[in-house]
Order: sequence, then structure tokens, then C-alpha cells
Amino acid sequence: MTDRLFTETLLAAVGEDLLRTRLSEDFVRADVGAAAVAPLLTFEALSDLLSTHQLEPPRLRLHRAGRPVPLGDYTTVGEASGVTRRLVRPEALYEQLRGGASLVLDGIDRLHPPIRAAADDLMRLVHERVQVNLYLIWGDSHGFDTHWDDHDTFIVQLAGTKHWQVHGQGTRPYPMKEDTDHAHRPPEGTVWEGVVRPGEVLHVPRGWWHTVTGTGGVSMHLTFGFTRATGVDWARWLVERLHDVEFARTDLPRFAAPEERHKHQHALLRHLVDLAEQHGIDEFLADRDSRFPRRQSFSLPWAVDGATPEPDTVVEFTPILPAALREEDQKVALTVAGRRYAFPQTARPLLEALVEARTLTVAELAERVGVPVDTAAALARVLVRHHLVLLR
Repeated sequence: MTDRLFTETLLAAVGEDLLRTRLSEDFVRADVGAAAVAPLLTFEALSDLLSTHQLEPPRLRLHRAGRPVPLGDYTTVGEASGVTRRLVRPEALYEQLRGGASLVLDGIDRLHPPIRAAADDLMRLVHERVQVNLYLIWGDSHGFDTHWDDHDTFIVQLAGTKHWQVHGQGTRPYPMKEDTDHAHRPPEGTVWEGVVRPGEVLHVPRGWWHTVTGTGGVSMHLTFGFTRATGVDWARWLVERLHDVEFARTDLPRFAAPEERHKHQHALLRHLVDLAEQHGIDEFLADRDSRFPRRQSFSLPWAVDGATPEPDTVVEFTPILPAALREEDQKVALTVAGRRYAFPQTARPLLEALVEARTLTVAELAERVGVPVDTAAALARVLVRHHLVLLR
């Protein structure tokens, strides 16, 4: 099942130390089996996506030998609902792919439920936002030159094979997207080199250089990318809290004597240190989790007409990360996507069951908690109005 691809299947293959010692620090290669990744995407499903969605550059684009293919070579200008758009021409796309171009489709997790389920599963594992891009190529050419990514990746090979060279960290370890230096160079040699086959998963940390080429046939893989929190993010979070410090809000003594400016600087440093000691990394990460966004998903008609769900109606908890329940003012509260929701204490067992199981029918929810079906259905009616669950 794709909704356990990372938290169960991958961890079983590489070991529980993946998160503690290897994530973002080491190249990881695992074989989870072609059968485990086959449900993610088939060529038939990809063809349906291209047919039913008006995907246009830059979201869908072609690259060859490290350069983007000119848009005019595979798209035409069209109009839809009065808006001018770039429409992909099927016959031109086929010709470019036969000639060795690489197709890239960004954010395929927002289009295809099996990939979305796997992305959500990875988010629950790493507690960071994930985007999935598709890469498809025929032949022995390459879409991109030797490069590094400004985010961590898990590569999942779906079909065919591809040759990889992983070179390792460059001359600037842990480079960032918003950084002061992007001119670093790759290291000598390689950390790993080989052919990746269906069912194999690679973890390439941020900033690690790699070279990827085709092997003569078809290759289709997914790249699950995510950006982890750094010390820079914690510092930015702390600076936002300086607005609550009166001294930090005062003007800098630009025109005072040098010794006065020096004194003011030391006072600011003391406030910064005090703030860092009061609001540590654990609090920052917890606050980051509480603001973790939900998927853009909809639950009609229940969220509008308030209809009572049936016992066999499926209730799916929408928060991607497990929501922490807290006692507040004789109520039970949870914070999702930065918003706080409070419920009567009697709802706590039902909420705990949903947080743990994520997906249950109304009848299963009632049975698990030991309450009447009507009680579980009534809570589901409330939750769906606030986009805390989906009903189907």
C-alpha cells in the first residue's frame, strides 16, 4: 500500500536508524521490491493525467543534455475560457521523447491519489512538506548535467533503469536555496555508482552532487523532495518573537556616542540570549508542526448541507501530522494548520481514535470507542464543517 511506503516498507528495508543517523547525512540505497512501488503510477495512469489535465510549462517541461527544450518544439499557443495557454502537442511530445528528451512533471502528488498517499506518508515520517516530481526518459541521454539539489530527496524507480553516480558533498556542505554562495564545486570521485531498477529507493541528501543518465531504454522515476528545518529557521522564528521585547522595539542609537551604541548592542545580545533560552528548538519544532498545512481536499455535500453520515460512511482525518490533544478550560483542544479547535471532553476518545487510525467508517469509530453510532456520526458532522475530516 502506498500510504505506508516510507513509514513501514522503507524502514523495514533500511532500519529504524534512518531518521536518527542517516537522514540528510548519508546516501541510502534500498530495494523495497517492484511490487511495492508499482501501484504508485502506471503508463496508463500517466497517459490519463496528461489527457485530463491542461498541464503546461513550467509545470510540465522537457530537458535534453542539460538544457530546456524550446517550448515551440512541443507546445502550441491556445485559448481556454479567454485565457491564452501553452498546450502540449501529443505528436510533438512523442517526437521529443524519441529523440532523448526528459519529461519533468512537477507536483504530480497533487494530481494522482496513490502518489499523494505516499507523499503524505513521507511527511508523517520526516515532519516536513513534500513535493513529488516525475521524470521520464527514453534512450541513453540525460536531462540534466551533474548537479546538486537544495533539498533532500528520495528517488523511487518505477519502470526501466537509470545509471546513477552519487559524488557526495561539494565544497560547501549543507547549501541552502536562499544562501550566500551557490558557486561550490563537486568532490572528486563517487560515493556510489550503479544502475537503479524498479523497486529501488535512493536517498540523496541536500547538497550532494550526482550525475544521472539513461541506459538505453525507458526510465520512469519519482523524486520525493523535502526541505528540513535548520538553525537559520529557528533564528528567524526567534527574531519574530523580538517584537514582544520592548527594548528590541526601541530605535538604535545611531547618533549616540560609540560607547552608548556598544552598550545598546550588548543589551540586545542579552535579550536575544534570554529569548533563545526561553524558546528552544523543541518549542520551535512543535510550533512548526502545529502550523503544518493540510492537503487541499473537499468533502461535498456533507460540509455544506450538514447531512448525517451513514454507519458505512468513511471518515478520514485531514491533518497530515498526528494532532496533539491538550486539556484547555475543561475542553479538549487541538491545533491544525495554525488554527485552534476546542471540543467537549466527551469527544476526546473519538478524536484520539481518529488521530490514531486516520481512516474509519462511522460504525468502526463508534465500535472502537464504545459509543452509539449516532454519537460518532454527530461528531463527524461537526468535524467535516471545519475541514478536519473528509466524508465519503
